[in-house]
Amino acid sequence: MQQMMMLLDQDQYIHWHRLKDDNVVRDLFWSHLDAVKLTNSCNLVFLIDNTYKTNRYKLSLLDIVGVTPTRRTFSAAFAYLEGEHVNNVVWDLQQFQGLFMRVDALPGVIVTNIDLSLMNLVKIVFLDATNSLCRFHIDKNVKAKCKTLVAQKNAWDYVMEAWGSLVDCPCESSFDEYLKNFEMACSPWPMFVDYVCQTWVVPHKEILVKAWTNKVMHLGNTTTNRYQYYFLFKC
Repeated sequence: MQQMMMLLDQDQYIHWHRLKDDNVVRDLFWSHLDAVKLTNSCNLVFLIDNTYKTNRYKLSLLDIVGVTPTRRTFSAAFAYLEGEHVNNVVWDLQQFQGLFMRVDALPGVIVTNIDLSLMNLVKIVFLDATNSLCRFHIDKNVKAKCKTLVAQKNAWDYVMEAWGSLVDCPCESSFDEYLKNFEMACSPWPMFVDYVCQTWVVPHKEILVKAWTNKVMHLGNTTTNRYQYYFLFKC
């Protein structure tokens, strides 16, 4: 960590860290000066993804990506976190909040993966931001559950189309009708219907279904994996 902090200084990154036992770095947050400028200029939409302990030091990597009005992405900030605990993630989000020069220009929309803890903490730190769920990760989970609960392989595409139609519902007034159509289409597989309704529709429709998510300016960003979404249904 000390070596990394030295390299960050050399390359004009700003960084903050917290210590454990006086000489051990527990959390490290960093952003480039140019990224700070972009973060303040393009503050409408940010994507936050947390990768848990995939590096040799078993630290969580939190990646924050911004989106320009022309829908190009930039790396806004990164953080290595000692753990997945509330105080670690809140500290990181507070450092990210500190990059903004004006309190009236904080993020408008924050897209997260399906980490419920991260979602709740985003709401605590960014009170006025709209939280949106990553469509890519949810579609991936639904497809995996479809393959488990729908025995007929030739029905998988049909079922996933029904799911996609439900999530793409364009207006609130039509949602009940779309939900009934989904339930009818998937009625041969009641366990799958129950999974979709209880896991996604009932608790998360307002941050997942287009009828609600399109009420805010998200610049078309509904996934933290912008370049992978196209390939999901090709697998």
